[in-house]
Amino acid sequence: MKLSIIFLISAAMLCSSAITALGAKPNILWLTCEDINPDIECYGDSYADTPNLNKLADEGMIYINAWSTLPVCAPARTTIISGVYANSLGAHHMRSMTQMPEFMKMYPQFLREAGYYCSNNRKEDYNLEKPGRVWNDSSGNAHWKNRKEGQPFFAIFNFTVTHESQIRNKHDLTHDPANVDVPPYHPDTPEVRHDWAQYYDRITQMDTRIGEKLQELEEAGLENETIVFFYGDHGSGMPRHKRFCFDSGLRVPMIVYIPEQFKDLAPKDYAAGAKSKRLVGFVDLAPTVLSLAGIRPPEWMQGNAFLGKHITPPQRYMYGLRGRMDERRDMVRTVRDERYQYIHNYMPHREYGQYVSYMFQTPTTKTWKSLFDQGKLTPTQAAFWKRKPPEELYDLTKDPFETNNLAYSPEHKHTLERFRKAEKEWITNIRDTGFLPEGEIHSRAEGSTPYVYAHSPEYRLEKIQRIASLATGLDPADVSTLKSSLSDADSSVRYWAAMGILMRGQSTILNSLPTLRNALKDSSPYVRIVVAEALAKYGTNADVEAALDCLAELSNINNSNLYAAIDALNAADKLDRKAETIKGQISEVPESNSSVHPRMKSYIWRLKNKIAADLE
Repeated sequence: MKLSIIFLISAAMLCSSAITALGAKPNILWLTCEDINPDIECYGDSYADTPNLNKLADEGMIYINAWSTLPVCAPARTTIISGVYANSLGAHHMRSMTQMPEFMKMYPQFLREAGYYCSNNRKEDYNLEKPGRVWNDSSGNAHWKNRKEGQPFFAIFNFTVTHESQIRNKHDLTHDPANVDVPPYHPDTPEVRHDWAQYYDRITQMDTRIGEKLQELEEAGLENETIVFFYGDHGSGMPRHKRFCFDSGLRVPMIVYIPEQFKDLAPKDYAAGAKSKRLVGFVDLAPTVLSLAGIRPPEWMQGNAFLGKHITPPQRYMYGLRGRMDERRDMVRTVRDERYQYIHNYMPHREYGQYVSYMFQTPTTKTWKSLFDQGKLTPTQAAFWKRKPPEELYDLTKDPFETNNLAYSPEHKHTLERFRKAEKEWITNIRDTGFLPEGEIHSRAEGSTPYVYAHSPEYRLEKIQRIASLATGLDPADVSTLKSSLSDADSSVRYWAAMGILMRGQSTILNSLPTLRNALKDSSPYVRIVVAEALAKYGTNADVEAALDCLAELSNINNSNLYAAIDALNAADKLDRKAETIKGQISEVPESNSSVHPRMKSYIWRLKNKIAADLE
């Protein structure tokens, strides 16, 4: 009898420990949500109410340094689905659309080839055209239950209840606004407290849905055969979180549970209830999923597997970025290690809180801006509505809210230089397409793809990036180089040279008038738009008239293209009452034509409305 028991126990242990070696593949379940920071109990937030996620964390492992890579949904999901940085693909601007090179696939295609049933319920929102069939089912009905008998599955369930829009849909609060810890950059008002309380209510509702999916898995008897991920897609929908390259915009919760029989796929530090400090970015998710399925990630994937048979050593840095956010132009690159975050603002002449119409629907945003206009904010709170510095450096251990910029601290000079070097190496290694004006990303890659173009000798990235860095550094000593670069053969070099003069303001513009007048005739519409904004702000009456004519012409998509029209309208919006003379022409600008992708069809309409409202 004892021998029989010993045999049964040994057989069970063999089955459990050797099943992966015998060829069994784990099921993989992703439970994802939108617009959430690590504001859950298992991360130490006592205001949150998340029992189901707490239980998952007790059984699995928390990643305390997980980053979204981009602080808004479509570009972030682009990075996830491809395993390639969106700015390497030319797909980092919000709701843009481009193609992957022919040799690339989206990660579910690799999984399907390996026998997995892949379901997505249901949001896609990629900035990439799908290269053929990606999912077995991607719909509101998609479910792992629809697979064949015994077939391993990869399944996503995405919960939108925490989305930015749900902060605005008023309901009876369950979290007490009086108990909110208002971050120091937000004003402490009833509207702000209500929005934060409602955000936490939505997290609790999301947690309930997470629990329902985990219960489904358990009832099907699959909890011991399924690796479970939970994560959010970027920071919360509160202003200065989503869309912004602070840690509050990029840091997300991530919990991974690996059942006992697949522990050979876990990292060495994996344990129930453990917390990993490993730096994990969204670019790492695709290679990690492939690695868990026993598939070696292709060399072109730019992320690093942090689980599975093909796990890689931890990385020293994570990288993030921001491009155009809906109708507003911007460019930010950021690098983080365990302690510091470095931010390089390539458009420091713009304020953080540019008017994005969707963001301004949130009560906190409107209240915050109103108090700024009334002069009723503290310096920390007012900073969001002012121009950005060219560089930022934050010690996240001492300053988790990132309000004390150390970039200009002599004590942190060497740290700053280290991060500058890391940023430059990353930009070079991935062939960052973001140094081209958005329209040129597509025009230069016509007949190919932005990724392929960026890896060709025609893309003079190193020179363009050098001029962009001189432009954004705002050093007066670099003005002569910028002026001479306005005659460079490469239009993107000329673009950044013009940007550098515009960024430096009135004195530099006035001392550059002859050069700028000549550049107003440039063959590139993107160069002309930057020059026109500079001349319209500080030129002579004749300069202003010529500049406004240029902006009026290029804001019409029938005279230029969608990207130039967006740029021209953004420039006109910065001219205050000077734009009055072209108000009528702007109001007649067509909001769409056959060349405008449906994902971007509302942006001209939003810009026109904003300009018209300001000029009333």
